[in-house]
Parts: sequence; structure tokens; C-alpha cells
Amino acid sequence: MTVQGESSEHQWVDDHAGPVVRPYAMTRGRARPVTGTFDLISLVTATRAEVTPEVGLGPEHLAIVGLCQRIQSVAEIAAHLDLPVGTIRVLLGDLAARSLVQVREPYTTAGLPDNSVFEAVINGLRAL
Repeated sequence: MTVQGESSEHQWVDDHAGPVVRPYAMTRGRARPVTGTFDLISLVTATRAEVTPEVGLGPEHLAIVGLCQRIQSVAEIAAHLDLPVGTIRVLLGDLAARSLVQVREPYTTAGLPDNSVFEAVINGLRAL
């Protein structure tokens, strides 16, 4: 918020945090990634050691690629960059579409048998 008489330049600077950029500005107003859903525990790895600035890539995109030189989860990326997870998901979608990151989704338990099958096996082994 600006104080009356304060220049418009100062309305985008916070004394403690520096320049203020809203997350929707980083994603150009997008709320969903162009590709992927990116679970909080999805693992992200950069596919290149260095990325030169390209059209459509902001400093946050480059920061994600730099951070993901080591495998990081989506939640870790959000924490390191101090950005909302929704914003990170949109930025990861941009990077995945350009093949700059590889994302490994967590395994689901949908294909695994339920506990009753394991209990039947244990009971069968005990009966031997």
C-alpha cells in the first residue's frame, strides 16, 4: 500500500523483503501448469547443467533449474524459493514442456493388493 504523497515506485518495494512481485505475475496469470500435475513429493531433476535465459523464462525458472542440479521434491523447491506450491507447479510445467527438467511422480498404491491378501498369505504360512 502506498502512503499519500509517496511515489508509485515505492509501492512495489517492501523495506524488509525488497521488490515485491506477486506470484501470479511470475506465472503470467496462469493457475495451472501447461503439463503435469506435480505432487508435493514428486522428484525434480534438471536435464542440463546450465540454462541460458530464453524468451518466456524468468529468473524463477532459472533458479529452479539451478536448484534442481540435485534432486529436489516440489515441496523443497517451494520452500527454497519461498514461493507458493501452486506457482512452483506452473513454473515446473513450463520447464517440463521445454525438457529442462525431468519430473518423477511418486508411485501409487492403486495397483498393490490390499492388506487382506497379505494377511491371508501370513495365515497360510502359519498353517504350514
